[in-house]
Amino acid sequence: MHSWTDTLRFAFQPVVNLTTGAVAGLEILARPETGDILAEARRDPELDGRLAVSALRAAVRKQTLLPLFVNVFAGTLADLGGLPALHDGVREAGRLPWEVTIDVCPPYTHVPQPALLDAVASLRGQGFRICADGVGDGDVPLRLLSDLSPGLVKLDASLLARPAVMRSMRTLCDELGALLAVEGVETEGQCAAAFAGGAQLAQGDLFAPPARLPAAHVYVPPRSPVEVAAPRTGPSVREFVRPAALLPATASAGRVRALLTGSPDVSGVLLVDPTGVPVRSVHRSRFLLSMSGRYGHALYADRPAAKLGDPPRTVGVDATAWEVLEVVAVGGRGRTSDDVTVVDECGRCVGVVRLADLVRALAETRVEEAAGLNPLTRLPGSDAITAEVDRRVAAGRTFALSWLDVDHFKQVNDGAGFACGDDLIRAVGRALQQAATDGARVGHIGGDDFLVLADPDGLGPLAASVLDASWSAGGRPVTLSLATLVCTPGSVSDHRQAAACLAPLKKAAKALHGASWVVGRAGMPGHETRRGSQPAPTPAPAGCGVAVERDAQGV
Repeated sequence: MHSWTDTLRFAFQPVVNLTTGAVAGLEILARPETGDILAEARRDPELDGRLAVSALRAAVRKQTLLPLFVNVFAGTLADLGGLPALHDGVREAGRLPWEVTIDVCPPYTHVPQPALLDAVASLRGQGFRICADGVGDGDVPLRLLSDLSPGLVKLDASLLARPAVMRSMRTLCDELGALLAVEGVETEGQCAAAFAGGAQLAQGDLFAPPARLPAAHVYVPPRSPVEVAAPRTGPSVREFVRPAALLPATASAGRVRALLTGSPDVSGVLLVDPTGVPVRSVHRSRFLLSMSGRYGHALYADRPAAKLGDPPRTVGVDATAWEVLEVVAVGGRGRTSDDVTVVDECGRCVGVVRLADLVRALAETRVEEAAGLNPLTRLPGSDAITAEVDRRVAAGRTFALSWLDVDHFKQVNDGAGFACGDDLIRAVGRALQQAATDGARVGHIGGDDFLVLADPDGLGPLAASVLDASWSAGGRPVTLSLATLVCTPGSVSDHRQAAACLAPLKKAAKALHGASWVVGRAGMPGHETRRGSQPAPTPAPAGCGVAVERDAQGV
């Protein structure tokens, strides 16, 4: 009698890092030759658990070093209270639990949520990583998604046609400390949409279709310069994480050498303790040079590889690319090419970051930023500010968008000359930058117009610093006008609507005498005048004053 395993094969599909183009892991997909064993597994938790173990063993037979993604139905986890057999299988295979991500798959209907959360907590405690799969096409409740606290969220490709949903999911993932992935990417347009929507990982036939042999190299389409723009704080290190080659801290030098010579793409090996905390870092070139020297193999082959390693350089998963560069900068010059290890809150290895990936991405970011800078003030243009406005709108944050300009600037240029006018613009730009508090963004959108994006609480000091100053150009006194729009969650849909609401406030500020400031709220009529006064009325021609007074009395 044939077993169900006789007609079952497994295929491997790469999960791709969209920033680096590297393979971040392999999802193991069951491919039965006859019957519908997956439908049976959905109804039979024991069968689904055995499928997960079989998937892991199939990957081990292919001798891949990449992290693995194993699919398990949510109901299976709730019924079995975890996957004890999978943990045993990982240990027998010589792999580590944190190299395996459990893709928790729908359906969730009728799954007892407390039991599911207990099972996920047990798996996480053993070191497994958790992914919420099928989001957007499945039935996972948002509250349960938050309670699961996954390290990865996989979206269905249908959401790529809904940019607002993509941005919202990225915001949610950032709050949960999770990465965002998109499944089923088949076209370059979908890939561009995934990246624009904030996804860090993706998989689909565009990169590599499922295959019997694990693919180490994939096709990733080049991105346009617009797609590589990043916030000023720098991209997150999560976007650059590559899988790490891990061995136990007790591994011999001979074992490390065998791994390196059999895997030319591996730049180094991390030696970790039983809990997954890196203790030594073995650099490929330095290690092989030591082993290939005279008597090197005889001296070191059977000795612990840790003797040829260095203390690992680590950063947390919440670090930015700039912080990684700081770690590299404080190390010795001989280690500038070493990978930097990324660790989680428990100090366990999540992966490694290569310096070349960081330098390339940051260089692209700087080039894009430089192209958008105003040549007079070296401040960002409107694109940078409006993009940040859209990010805050999508995140549901309250913010204040302000528009500042110089009163009667054409008269300044005509009377004092354009050189004095340029000096004034530069001075106003510097003052705004110096007054900008944490999180505030200042942009120069052309001429004498500036945009300031800030939290409402920081507006008072910023306004006072520029409106109270004595400005002049060529000996002529100059005043400034400031208009502010406070936007609460849901009050504007995007930067275009915010700009439309801000325009009449600027007109009201310009109508006031002296340094002026008006504040309005999106979606609410009227505004508050905080600085400036109404200009004195123009004297009426002789013979008209009485008539005007009578009209006023009549009213």
